[in-house]
Amino acid sequence: MAQFRFKALEEMLNRKPDEIVREENLVSDYFGMLVFDKAKMKKYLSREAYKAVTDAIENGTTIDRKMADQVAQGMKAWAIENGATHYTHWFHPLTDGTAEKHDAFIVHGTDGGVIESFSGNLLSQQEPDASSFPSGGIRQTFEARGYTAWDPTSPAFISETTLTIPTIFISYTGDALDYKTPLLRALQAVNKAATEVCQYFDKNVTSVQANLGWEQEYFLIDEALFMARPDLMLTGRTLMGHASSKDQQLADHYFSSIPTRANRFMQDVENEAYKLGIPVKTRHNEVAPNQFEFAPIYEEANLANDHNQLMMDIMQKIARKHKFRILFHEKPFAGINGSGKHNNWSLTTNTGVNVYQPGKNPKSNLQFLTFVVNTMQAVYDGQDLLRASILTASNAHRLGANEAPPSILSVFLGSEVSNMLDLMEEAVVDRKMTPDEKTALKLNIGRIPEIILDNTDRNRTSPFAFTGNRFEFRAIGSSANNASALIVLNTLVANQLQKFKVAVDKLIDNKGVKKDEAIFQVLKELIIKSKPIRFNGDGYSEEWIKEAKKRGLSNVNSVPEALEAYLKPDSTKLFAKQGVLNESELRGRVEVEYEKFVMKIQIEARVLADMAINHIVPTAVEYQTMLLENVKHLKDIFSPEEYEEMASGRLELIREIGHHVSEIKAKRKAMTETRARANKIEDVHQRAKVYNGEVRPFLDDIRDHIDKLELIVDNEKWPLPKYRELLFVR
Repeated sequence: MAQFRFKALEEMLNRKPDEIVREENLVSDYFGMLVFDKAKMKKYLSREAYKAVTDAIENGTTIDRKMADQVAQGMKAWAIENGATHYTHWFHPLTDGTAEKHDAFIVHGTDGGVIESFSGNLLSQQEPDASSFPSGGIRQTFEARGYTAWDPTSPAFISETTLTIPTIFISYTGDALDYKTPLLRALQAVNKAATEVCQYFDKNVTSVQANLGWEQEYFLIDEALFMARPDLMLTGRTLMGHASSKDQQLADHYFSSIPTRANRFMQDVENEAYKLGIPVKTRHNEVAPNQFEFAPIYEEANLANDHNQLMMDIMQKIARKHKFRILFHEKPFAGINGSGKHNNWSLTTNTGVNVYQPGKNPKSNLQFLTFVVNTMQAVYDGQDLLRASILTASNAHRLGANEAPPSILSVFLGSEVSNMLDLMEEAVVDRKMTPDEKTALKLNIGRIPEIILDNTDRNRTSPFAFTGNRFEFRAIGSSANNASALIVLNTLVANQLQKFKVAVDKLIDNKGVKKDEAIFQVLKELIIKSKPIRFNGDGYSEEWIKEAKKRGLSNVNSVPEALEAYLKPDSTKLFAKQGVLNESELRGRVEVEYEKFVMKIQIEARVLADMAINHIVPTAVEYQTMLLENVKHLKDIFSPEEYEEMASGRLELIREIGHHVSEIKAKRKAMTETRARANKIEDVHQRAKVYNGEVRPFLDDIRDHIDKLELIVDNEKWPLPKYRELLFVR
């Protein structure tokens, strides 16, 4: 069996390096060349059609079918000129990744042949078969009808030879079956709420845009070694494998010189990303061996999320050209860092002001503090929902480990901003402020740009950290669709900003309090109320776990338990009030998440059981037999005293192998029986709990025995590439 492992190593080591694919021009010369952006719309659309699309993008107006026909004609002409032969509606179903169905432009012509055609109806709406996409009970399997509808805020692009049109995906009844629909609703909710609050400070603000800058971590594994590991192929992670003697202890991979082969892959990815308008800015080595990261310039959140999903697809395709495979799993290797997808999130007004960027005067800094404090309160109130939005079967392996934030939600502000909030708490009282109090407070607020610039550090142990002009939500998993977390975050912030405005207006209208004083008073209440969520220390420490419990913060590591937060009465009211998800959509999504959790654990259990019996046990028994033969021959040659001395160690190994083999077989049988029992449970929530509490522990137990065998069995006989080969042979 080991021949497959060594064949994979030989193939990898003998591989000729791929040439670097370089573009002859500057990036700015070809950036967005495959995107139907505003410049191309101006060229291919009439003035009326161009205005209709830009109004839809900027103001949310509806594009009528007559204008849609004009847009479709221009889009088709541009696409065909650039080599497109097909078109597709591209959407984000409630699975991992994206979905698309390609249709040719051709229709029957009058002379019996075909002609290229593309109408406004085809652009605006399609009807893909929705029966096999998860819905969580929103519709039955036999109810196949579903609709995709054009999202003009995310521009169409050409992927290979296909015009790709970003769309939402809804059921026949109009319920959302995707990530994009509720994300757009949540972004609209935060736009409305944030705009109303911003008008306390600037009446010229008419809209507020949520921005996202994602950081995509991933592992690169040679294709030959990947194909020799059935667990990597089928689950995205190693279900067995003893730690390498050297892994990331020295942190010598982090930010070091990028390996030549990986760098060639990265350059190729960047070239394709630039053509599709993805503003990739950064590439570097991450902490773990063979772990890397891409990060772009921030964009509007919906577009940025589309670009992240597209980027992941590009990376997978380009990796195969370079004989790599990408691992997006959050914890593909035990004992070393897993991969996250940090979301850098902020809000920007139509006047160009980032509300999380300190200003140059007390007025603008009061706006800054207003949004910082309200965001902190939103995280405090919504800590369970935020955790539910990011805790999955794969991310549960990563959260709480040494490289990732714990499942306790906390907010890092830095010592100086925290001190500022403490001063506000002390200075602002529930009465009319004296002139001295106003002056002192305004002087302190006026110092914010200086203290942020000089003293705000980053805290990589915090799951939600303020980093100078934005918040970084670090707990999101590498394989996730960002929309899951963005839906919750923007909904929570929108709701909190609405409550803030109601409270301020009440003081102004009913008690005659001046606007600034009213804002100060409400902020003081929020600063005091949300104080438990504020933490500037080490989020990985045992002391923080104890302290968080004292503060009343929740700490949930179970995925099924975390998902329950979505279905609490306050949660269903929240999403309904903000117009983001109705109760049917919300329950459907939770049902889908339970199903995904069960199926992922089920697949891992089946793969591990097969590998244990078909790969590991036969190898161990073969080696055990070889040792037995050796002991037998020793007895024939040596004296009893010599035999006893030499055979004792071998016999100990034989017994140890026998113990591990017996345990593997027994636990494999018990795991299979437990799965069979769990699969009979009709309620998927209860089934998920059994899979989490009873099936999942078998994975670690069986692995422990296999990993011990890896240290005993002859290296030449071990059938699978080991960690030292997967991570260090390049």
